[in-house]
Parts: sequence; C-alpha cells; structure tokens
Amino acid sequence: MQAAHSPRLFLSTSGAIYALVFIAFLFLERPGLGIGHFYYLAIALVALALGPIWGAAAGGFATALYATGVSLNHTLPTNELFAFSSPIRFVTFVAVGTLLGWVARRYQAVNAELQILAQRDSVTGLPNTRAFELAIDRRLLAGKPFALLVADLDTLRFDADRDQALRHISDVLSRAVGPEADVARVGGDAFAVLASCGSVEDAGQLASQLERNLSEGGSLATFGWSAFPQEGENALTLYRAADERLYARRVLRDPRARAVHAVGV
Repeated sequence: MQAAHSPRLFLSTSGAIYALVFIAFLFLERPGLGIGHFYYLAIALVALALGPIWGAAAGGFATALYATGVSLNHTLPTNELFAFSSPIRFVTFVAVGTLLGWVARRYQAVNAELQILAQRDSVTGLPNTRAFELAIDRRLLAGKPFALLVADLDTLRFDADRDQALRHISDVLSRAVGPEADVARVGGDAFAVLASCGSVEDAGQLASQLERNLSEGGSLATFGWSAFPQEGENALTLYRAADERLYARRVLRDPRARAVHAVGV
C-alpha cells in the first residue's frame, strides 16, 4: 500500500513481470500449468501505483498478452480462446485491477486524513504543537524575517463552555492575522502565532492588536513575542525570548504576580 511513495519502482517491476510472464507463457505453458495467473502480480502493482482506472487498463493489457500467448503457443488449444477463455480472463483481470486500485486510493485518502488529524487540535481545529514546530522550521529554512507570538489567556469569554471559548478565540486570532500567518493551540490556554514581521517593533504592534481584538470579544490574553533573525536564529531561542517577554508583561500587569516575583527575589 505504499505505492504513493514509490510509483516508479512499482511500474518498472510491473513491466518486468509482464515481460517475464509473457515469455514464460510462450515457451513453457502447458494445459493446466497456469503461468498466466502471474499476470495478477503485474496488474496489482499498476493498480497500487496509479489507481483503479489504470488498474483496469492493466487488466485489459494482461488479457491481450494472454490471448497473444495462447495464439503463439502451439501446445495450447485455441478453439475456445475468444469464446470462453479470453472473456473470463478479461473480466477477472480488469476486476482485480479496478478493485485493488480503488482500495489503494481509499487507503491513501484515509492516511492523508489521519495525518491531518494528527497535526490538529481536537477542540479548535488549529494546528497543534507538532504542526506548529514544523511551521517554524519551514520559516527558518526560508530565511525571511518573521515574528513568533505566544499568548496565555487570562480569562475565557464563555466560562460555562470552555471548548466554545477556545474555538471563539481561535477564530478571532485566525481572522486577525490572515491566511498567510500560522496560528496554533500549543497548550491548555496557550496559543502561538507566526507572522511575517520586519522588526521586533512590528511584532510588538501585532501582539497589541491581537490583545485588543480578543479583549473586544471578552477574552483577555497576554502576549509575548520575538523576531527572527534579530532575537534568535533557531526555534528554541525565539521561544525563550517570547516567553520571557510574556512573563515580564504579565508581571507588570498583575499586582499579584509582581508580589510573588518580589518575594521570590
């Protein structure tokens, strides 16, 4: 079922099997031996690589090779070749190619859906931490300036329905930053954003704007931010800078946090 990863290998192997079976059938086949059944292997490989339509075509091609082999092999009777033998081969070859091709396509579709679900938060539908880390890696490889924003929620709008509140916040953030940015839920009440920003100042302005957008919807959040490449050239450094800024801003905003910080010092 891994045809999507190696179609050329499957097709080249299928071609070799077609050739070998045809030659063996031509010179070695005798009544009752059944060398022609090995065409199923070639049909299966084509179907797994290219899907049901090409699988059916592979079955038709195998039927043509079978009929040709029977005609050229003088040890085989040809009296029922076109009235009985070839039609049965055609139906079975095409049916197997079509069925295996459909199964392969269905498997690939389900596998793709599972991969998407594995990288999505079950509540908000946003990318999860794993997917967000991949997004950071892609931006680092691109080498263009961007901002990493991390947010910690102070209050939720719908106290009676936490999931509904989280979905509302994810919608607000996604609309505010647009489709070019990456928004993810990276913890219980934690969200993160990747957006194209040219400087630390631009990242700070974006964080303030997002805080206002959430506040207008009744949800309070504190953001921290960092900018690539000014404040770090890898994900760990950028996360650390954003977290430190988040903590510092929270301490300044919350008198209780300032008191705890003072006692700790």
